[in-house]
Formats: sequence, structure tokens, C-alpha cells
Amino acid sequence: MKKRISIVVSVFRNEGSLIPTYNKVFNTLEQIKDNYDYEFVFVNDGSDDGSIDELKQLAGQDSKVKVVSFSRNFGQVAACLAGHKIAQGDAMVYISADLQDPPELILNMIKRWEEGNEIVICHRINREDNLTSVLASKFFYYLMKIVNDKMPLGGFDYWLLDRMANDEFVKIDERNRFIQSDILWLGFNVAFIPYTRMKRTIGKSQWTFLKKLKYFIDGIINTSYLPIRFMSLLGLLTSVSGFIYSLLIIYLRLVHKTPFNGYAPIMISILIIGGLIMLMLGIIGEYLWRIFDEVRSRSIYIIKEKLNLDES
Repeated sequence: MKKRISIVVSVFRNEGSLIPTYNKVFNTLEQIKDNYDYEFVFVNDGSDDGSIDELKQLAGQDSKVKVVSFSRNFGQVAACLAGHKIAQGDAMVYISADLQDPPELILNMIKRWEEGNEIVICHRINREDNLTSVLASKFFYYLMKIVNDKMPLGGFDYWLLDRMANDEFVKIDERNRFIQSDILWLGFNVAFIPYTRMKRTIGKSQWTFLKKLKYFIDGIINTSYLPIRFMSLLGLLTSVSGFIYSLLIIYLRLVHKTPFNGYAPIMISILIIGGLIMLMLGIIGEYLWRIFDEVRSRSIYIIKEKLNLDES
């Protein structure tokens, strides 16, 4: 039997780019159709544009196109996880629907997979985006590199998972996940393929600043104890500095009879220490919120509609 390649695509307000994405990926897979079968798994993450109409059109013309629609927008991470859970292939390729990731790389990914790599990652060494996006991405993944030395500096959103790696990936039962770190955490053989992310030509990115900020916080908090250790170190340094400063004041007062004149130093100390306390409370609050979110155990997503899937 032919091995099956599952193409997983999360969709949110991608009207206009879905059919071109399907066509380009399909044309790429046609080059290896003698050895591999395929399926598409599109996950509609509560789009409120014409995305679902395009998906229904694709599902109607190709029975190997599977579509699930969420009841509302649950986020890109939820859509990615749903797609990987539904996919039935021997290898799962996750690709965005904005035509910024070259579908031609799928052939190279499959080749590296057949060489024995359970995970194949296409990582960005350059991107044809605006300067703000480029700098923000470099800063973000520089910090992620400190937390996880396996993380490529340019980051990645384009990968292939072997069936075994995929099964372990979807077993991770956590909310507010940082998917890239989860993939690297699995510990399987990983092959890296560098590429340049192309400029978006259709539609507008829905990856807003607030979504990026939330994902950034998830990445820092969910993948390391660095924030807590930072708080401990900062608290220790502040305490030691305060103790030394207190000894200095006592020494000057008793030995040199220097009167304590210090409205400005007192206010500065109060403001700095107060700011540090608020910062630390904020970090603790992020951890507590995530614990509360885990304890509630709500569904990460709710599927409203299925096309070309068994209803079981």
C-alpha cells in the first residue's frame, strides 16, 4: 500500500488563499503520486468571511479533502491540534494557508522523513515581511533559544511529523501550549530545512499583536521555570542591596554623625521596590491563571461541522 501524506491546514479568515493553497500543494503531491497517497485536513477556526464556502467547494470536488469547522474562534493552536488529531496519514505536514511557505519543500521534507527522521522542521532563515515583524520575530525566538537551545533562531511554523511522533504530540493534554517547543520536546530524530518565508500577497494576517504577545508569554512560561527563577534572583538581589544600604545608613549615622536626609532616596526605593513587587505578582498571576485554566478542563475546541469525515 502507498504511504499517506496528510496536509494539515488551520484556517481563519483566509478567503481567497485556500483554493490557491490547495492547488499548489496538490500539484506538488502529484509529482510523487506513484508512491504516496494524500489527504487534506482543513480546520476552520470560526472564520466569519467566505472561507467556509471555499472549503465546501474543495470538499465537494475532492473527497480526500476533509473539513472541520469550530463553533467559534478558538485560536490557531487549537486548530493545529485538531488537525493533527484528525489526520490519518503516515506523516502529517502542517502548512499555513497564507501561501508564505513554499509547498515545494514538502518533497524535501518527505525525503528527510524517509531517511529516518521522525520530525522534519522547515525553519526560517529570512522572511519577506515588514521590518517590525522581522525584528519582533528575531527578538522572540532569540529569547526562546535561551530557554531551548534546539530552537532555530528564525523560528518555524512549517513541519512534518511521523505517525509515531504525531501520536505523542497529540497526547500532550495541556492548554495555552507553545507548539514549537512541544515538538522539540518529543525527543525524536529531527531534521532541519532552512528556507525564506515569502511575502503575503493575498489577504491580511490575523496574527495580531495581542495574539503574538499572548503566545510569547505562553512560550516563556510553559517551556521553562525562567520567570520564577528570575523573580527569586531579583528578590534576592533587592534584599541584599537593601540590607547593605541599611548598614551604610546606620554606619554614617553612628560613626560620622551624618543626619539622615533622604526624601528622594526613600521615594526612589519605594517606587523601585513597589514596581518589582507588581512585576512579580503579575508573573505569579500568569502561572495561577494557567493553573486555573487547566483545572477547569474545558474543551480546547468544539467542532460544529464536518465534511468528508466519519461522524463517529
